[in-house]
Amino acid sequence: MTQMQTVTRQDFDAVMVPNYNPAAVIPVRGQGSRVWDQDNREYIDLAGGIAVSALGHCHPAMVQALQAQSERLWHLSNVMTNEPAIRLAQKLVAATFADRVYFCNSGAEANEAAFKLARRYASDHFGPEKHEIISFQQAFHGRTLFTVSVGGQPKYTEGFGPVPGGLHHALYNDLDSLREVISDRTCAVVMEPMQGEGGIVPATPEFIRGVRELCDQHNALLIFDEVQTGMGRTGHLYAYEAYGVKPDILSSAKGLGGGFPVGAMLTTEKVAASFVVGTHGSTYGGNPLACAVAEAVLEQVNTPTLLSGVQARNKQLRAGLEAIAAETGAFREVRGMGLLMGAEVAEPFAGQARAFLNAALDAGVMVLVAGLNVVRFAPALNIPEADLDLGLQRFAEGVRKVVAQASAAA
Repeated sequence: MTQMQTVTRQDFDAVMVPNYNPAAVIPVRGQGSRVWDQDNREYIDLAGGIAVSALGHCHPAMVQALQAQSERLWHLSNVMTNEPAIRLAQKLVAATFADRVYFCNSGAEANEAAFKLARRYASDHFGPEKHEIISFQQAFHGRTLFTVSVGGQPKYTEGFGPVPGGLHHALYNDLDSLREVISDRTCAVVMEPMQGEGGIVPATPEFIRGVRELCDQHNALLIFDEVQTGMGRTGHLYAYEAYGVKPDILSSAKGLGGGFPVGAMLTTEKVAASFVVGTHGSTYGGNPLACAVAEAVLEQVNTPTLLSGVQARNKQLRAGLEAIAAETGAFREVRGMGLLMGAEVAEPFAGQARAFLNAALDAGVMVLVAGLNVVRFAPALNIPEADLDLGLQRFAEGVRKVVAQASAAA
């Protein structure tokens, strides 16, 4: 076996396209909710790989599933099906509103498939003029040109024009804004039940019910982007369950594979019928390795014990963050659902969310940001309460450092 070459963070800058600016540390090992870097320094992981590591690092069920499948079959393409893909689809159908599943590799691909299916379905049933898609400002639906254009954040499309047409953006949690742009030309409205990259903003129950009603009035499909909110993240298998509103199409990824790349688009039999043979595809979609791991994740997550545990940890995380906010004055609001939480910075720290992320990393805890003003938390759904407490202690240490520096500068 070839000896592994030692690499450094500087090597990243020498060989990688400069679209990322990763932290100075390079993690090399993880177990549960703890990670160790090249210098064997330990970190509490409250980031979860951006809400991906649903069961933490190297969960035994996932390791066993991957090892077992790796000795059986790795790849076929969609010229043939495979057993793990069929089993995973059966379990997703049994656990959700959906009748049919399409597999791909990422959230962007799941949304790409959802948007294409919505247009195809509308064309089949109403004609090509019914092609417009409505999303919401500050939404995020992926980085392909189509999905990033549907998302409501202009900074992500700057320099990549011309973008696809037929797209409109309303204000989130504002039904009047949606009423102004929806019409009989609308083929679909796509929304996150809780905006993630847009600042951890949950939909109000009235808004999500109103969106469903407006879609029905205009024969438009309702697409829920649950790439970030799905797979137990909110304390429900999928967040739509908390609202009692069913979509026509749902996209899933991130936590679905627990760290192994996989995405899925879920839909009804009626809508799925528009994707006839040859209309869409993916070479790696439904890969046996990915589906075997995702099946193991689903079996672990979709249990009353784990989902109720998410709700309990939500209270612990919220209480800890609110205590830090009260002590330091660094945050004006703590919000979110389940274990996808955000702390919005107070006015004196406007635009400085990343300063808290960097200080937290120095203190030994990994967190995220959601825009310039929100510190985001997405730990493993099964994070031990002791690890969550320790992570909050370390985060508080980092926050105090940022606040002290700001006071000294003033």
